[in-house]
Amino acid sequence: MNWKTVVIIALTLVTPAQAPPPVASADLVLTNGRVLTVEDTLPEAQAVAIKGDRIAAVGTSAEIRRYVGPATQVIDLNGQLAIPGLIDGHAHFLGVGEAQLNLNLMSTTSWDQIVAMVGEAVKTAKPGEWIVGRGWHQEKWTSRPQPNVEGFPTHASLDAVSPNNPVVLTHASGHASFVNAKAMDVSGITRSTPNPGGGEILKDTTGNATGLLRETASGLVRRERGDEVRTRRALELASQEALSKGLTSFQDAGSSFATIDLMKKMIDEGKIGVRLWVMLSEPNERALGQLGQYRIIDYGDGHLTVRAIKRYMDGALGSRGAWLLSPYSDKPDSVGLNTSPLQEITDAARLAITNDFQLCVHAIGDRANRETLNIFAQAFSANPGKRDLRWRIEHAQHLAAPDIPRFRQLGVIASMQGIHATSDAPFVIERLGAERADEGAYVWQRLMKSGAVVSNGTDAPVEDLDPIPNYYATVTRKTKDGKAFYPEQRMSRMEALKSMTLNPAYAAFQEDSRGSLKVGKLADVTVLSKDITAVPEEEIQSARVVYTIVGGKILYKKP
Repeated sequence: MNWKTVVIIALTLVTPAQAPPPVASADLVLTNGRVLTVEDTLPEAQAVAIKGDRIAAVGTSAEIRRYVGPATQVIDLNGQLAIPGLIDGHAHFLGVGEAQLNLNLMSTTSWDQIVAMVGEAVKTAKPGEWIVGRGWHQEKWTSRPQPNVEGFPTHASLDAVSPNNPVVLTHASGHASFVNAKAMDVSGITRSTPNPGGGEILKDTTGNATGLLRETASGLVRRERGDEVRTRRALELASQEALSKGLTSFQDAGSSFATIDLMKKMIDEGKIGVRLWVMLSEPNERALGQLGQYRIIDYGDGHLTVRAIKRYMDGALGSRGAWLLSPYSDKPDSVGLNTSPLQEITDAARLAITNDFQLCVHAIGDRANRETLNIFAQAFSANPGKRDLRWRIEHAQHLAAPDIPRFRQLGVIASMQGIHATSDAPFVIERLGAERADEGAYVWQRLMKSGAVVSNGTDAPVEDLDPIPNYYATVTRKTKDGKAFYPEQRMSRMEALKSMTLNPAYAAFQEDSRGSLKVGKLADVTVLSKDITAVPEEEIQSARVVYTIVGGKILYKKP
């Protein structure tokens, strides 16, 4: 060993370790937890430091300790799970709030129960006031009503309890409605009223309307939609519910110009705390002259973005409105309904690509998905200079095998809902037959293995907004009776977490600001009482939201 080496060793032994550079004190520190970042470079940590509305540091509890100053709020997680703020990739914001103002029929198990609820509502209603409800699903009733047509009741039972108040009860899917005689009278619906395009007035063997209005026929109901006071209340309730369920961002699947205007006002007033990414739902002719002024990016400190157009290709499987390539197995005379003319969606595609909007098309049946992919392909081919468009198919529930790889080939997002698989499972095979169901029903793994991005949401108020049951459905595909529905298509725990955080952020062009816990990103964090990625399967649904943090502010704390 030469003398230079000896000197270097000696200096190393006597020179104190260099202290880390000083840092600015954080406003909020979460420590002593299990932090899952959904970032490959640092997938797991113990603590997070937040300065202003951004993440300042992620690391061990010891590393983050130096960010604690006299004014820093410190939350000891005591081993609880901190994850990127959860994002609902597809739900209906106004609908979530309105559901709390109307009859909630989600948990009903019989038509008689629904009739009784309407009867109670009539007792306190004003003469002529509309009785409004949502959430019923005939496949979840314990028995079929008598009499019935295709399993749906007739309006006589509603007439008996509400002869003078019009009643409209929306199907859980939002793709059918049931009305009483008074509502049909007010709306001018008679036995001679023709079916509208993309819809059906269900009739009995004598040709009289039963009260069931399928798909676009629901639009025949002439009901006042409420004033701004009621809409404000609904939006405020929706924000509160989202935050209480751990959601920091909400991708709204269709709002009007008027609703977006009101959202902006309420964000300015601090009445909406959750971040909104909104699909614009206006007819092509109305949208044409106003798209420019409604392309909104990160308004209100990242609380409102409007950069997508929403359209409907078909209806829902439960109401037999999904558009299929071949007839329904349980209704051989029907292939479902194309609810919007193909030309209308083609024109929307032209509007979207010209004005730098995403196009999001509701497509559930295999025919609807194929036609949507065809329209997307035509638009992309006609505009070769436009790349990375991230157009989306909302739901993508039932696919023909040849169409599965097209999502990756075209760069189309599969915006799906895990809980729909287990909710619909009891009637999927009845509707489609075993072969079609096996080939393309909720094929998350086939899509992901082909390279497609799968985003996850709840479609609330079709399902409950709670992301925990949605996560459970996504990783187990178990129905209420404990049976797994095509379990080979379920996601792993981490795949499911990514589908509810980084993937929906990517599907909204927001992956640089949210969807993972990374220095510089928005400080949106959800804290859960249990580690849903590690606890036994049966414990996942008992996890509860402890904190919802948006932009470094605690907007919900478990009581």
